[in-house]
Parts: sequence; structure tokens; C-alpha cells
Amino acid sequence: MGRQRFITLEGGEGAGKSTQIRALAVRLAERGHEVVITREPGGAAGAEAIRQLLVTGEPGRWTPLSEALLHFAAREDHLARTIRPALARGAWVVSDRFVDSTLAYQGVAQGLGGEVVRSLSRMVIGEDMPALTLILDLPPEIGLARAKGRAPVDKSSTEEVAEDRYERMDMRFHETLRNAFLAIAEAEPERCAVIDATRSEAEVAQQIWHSVTSRLSP
Repeated sequence: MGRQRFITLEGGEGAGKSTQIRALAVRLAERGHEVVITREPGGAAGAEAIRQLLVTGEPGRWTPLSEALLHFAAREDHLARTIRPALARGAWVVSDRFVDSTLAYQGVAQGLGGEVVRSLSRMVIGEDMPALTLILDLPPEIGLARAKGRAPVDKSSTEEVAEDRYERMDMRFHETLRNAFLAIAEAEPERCAVIDATRSEAEVAQQIWHSVTSRLSP
């Protein structure tokens, strides 16, 4: 059983996670809950600094192992400074990505292997897995088309640096990524729910809310 009140959204590029997280947070807040919206890589000061090493630059700038280690370094900071304190005071935490992204991106799509990721997970995450993971699924060509031209930038720098490193990886990578997320959902149905992200924003939001209310009873 994952940590109650901890929800993660996963999926490929352009799946609409940020939009749906905001919608979900509003619904939870309307019911009187404190909601912490966060993201990975990032979510804490040190983790945000590491984020820029991961989401900018050339697609091949890291080996799969070095990339996974950077993600877990950021995740340790994120858990220690944001996620665990919020859960301890009774808040709901909704995160844009978590360890399933590392398993899908580095473990599968970049060929590192699942066991390396799972070993690092045991050391860094321990029992602090989410109670519910919502996987927003859509064909990668649709997601990449949505993401094109609206890549976020690093606003902490005097120069705008596009955070589009993963988007610039080839289509085979993104197809493998989609299949990896679906395999995670199939392997862990008690934690994961697949959401059809090809539908309208309102329909996707309703699918998400149904999953949250039926599984977690907020």
C-alpha cells in the first residue's frame, strides 16, 4: 500500500499532466483539503537545480545510468524537503511524474534495465510510493505535436533555455516509452489507472476524478 493522499501523474510528452494536476487540485481543495502541487525532476530547491541538467541540452548528454542517478538524487531532495513533510501534516500531494518515469524513460526506453531502477527505489523511496498513479495515455505522435512550440523554459536564468531534451529524442524512443508506461500499469493495477488522454480536457478530468474518488475516497 502506498502513502495515502499521495497521487502521481505519469505519461509521455504532451499528455496534459500539468493541466490535469491543476484541475484535480482545485477539486480536492474545494473539499477542504490542503493540496501541494509538485513535479519531478524538481519540487525542492536542490532538485530544481538538478532538473536543468536533465531537461536541457543534447539528447545524448548522459549515459542511462548517470541520468538515473541524477533523477534519484533530485528525488531524495524532493521527498525529504517537500513530499514527506506535506504528507506528515495531512496535506494531499499531487506530483507531475515520480519514479515510474525513471523506470519508463531510463529503465526501459534508454535500456538501463528495471532492476537498477528498482534497487535505487528501495534505497531512496522505501515505503513512500504513491497510493495512486494516473497514467495519461495517448499515441506519441499526438503528444509530441501538442508539446511542440510550447516547451517550458528555465526562467531562473537570464537566458531562456528550452526544457525540451526528451521531446527531441526519436519516435522509436517515445513509442517504447508509451509501451513501458502501459506495462507498469498492467503489472500494478492496484496502484495504477490508465487514463485515455486523447479525449477532451473535461473528459480526462472526469476520468481522473472518478479514479481518485473510487480508490482513495477524498
